[in-house]
Amino acid sequence: MRGVVMEAPGVVRVEEREDPKLLAPTDAIIRLSATCICGSDLWPYRGVERVDHTPMGHEYVGIVEEVGDEVKTLKVGDFVVGSFVISDNTCEICRSGYPSRCVRGEFVSQTIGTQAERARIPLADGTLVATPARPPPELIPSLLAASDVLGTGWFAAVAAEAGPGKTVAVVGDGAVGLMGILAARQLGAERVIAMSRHASRQALAREFGATDIVEERGDAGVARIKQLTNGLGAHSVIEAVGTQESMMQAIRATRPGGHIGYVGVSHEGVALPADELFFSEVHLHGGPAPVRRFLPELIQLIWDRKINPGKVFDLTLPLEQASEGYKAMDERRAIKVMLTL
Repeated sequence: MRGVVMEAPGVVRVEEREDPKLLAPTDAIIRLSATCICGSDLWPYRGVERVDHTPMGHEYVGIVEEVGDEVKTLKVGDFVVGSFVISDNTCEICRSGYPSRCVRGEFVSQTIGTQAERARIPLADGTLVATPARPPPELIPSLLAASDVLGTGWFAAVAAEAGPGKTVAVVGDGAVGLMGILAARQLGAERVIAMSRHASRQALAREFGATDIVEERGDAGVARIKQLTNGLGAHSVIEAVGTQESMMQAIRATRPGGHIGYVGVSHEGVALPADELFFSEVHLHGGPAPVRRFLPELIQLIWDRKINPGKVFDLTLPLEQASEGYKAMDERRAIKVMLTL
């Protein structure tokens, strides 16, 4: 089969890879209908993470081609959406709502690589969710978004306790931040402030439900949010970047007693000053999103045409042009790239 491999930082190729095979009775083999490039894939692309001829990709939708003898909830021919974390969905941690930290869990990107024509998914019953029927082509981008960025943005909004009567500020205008805006509005937030300097992303933020745009960053951005909230700060803040500046901006933009949902993956070291955090009296909750927890609800919202997160894909390329997709996202010419097969 054909699959994307990152040979070294900045070097992405599509080459022949070994066809996946069932290795355990709980496995499933799926034929990918679409996959995509994640913002986190840019860390090894930029040399921040080590990479050496590594299969890439962890976001995926497709059709089940083969199942192991112990797979009970799926059958050949099902169209499925999968989480970026493998989970059994039955352990004590999964049942408490955190399948991203399943006791048997593993990250898809570390072992599988779904920027490919086919993939083996372990613990298929716990990781994959079938759609009500074979989806029409126009729903595939949105279902693909549910595999990671929509689920991550949704978790960020839930962790920040976005809801009716609340003002939500979103730090980060990438795909996850934009999905956080959509989620906050779906959860009933009265006001959603998007922090963005890019006109195209501002437009999409408005489309997803942002009521205000703040272009300032750092202390100036915090001051602007305070100005918009009677000097108090937002009730809920979504942090979707993962840098020192973005985390401090989130903490300082949150009112005392408010909540921060942080999902930006830190690769540059984030150190929180204990004294400032102590006196801020804010709640911090975040980490790798438990996407599997939200998949049934998100799939149904998409199926019923109540949300259209697929609009976050502003560039679609065939799998063979994955290298151009990485380049476009690295140069910020694209918010998120979908790869078709």
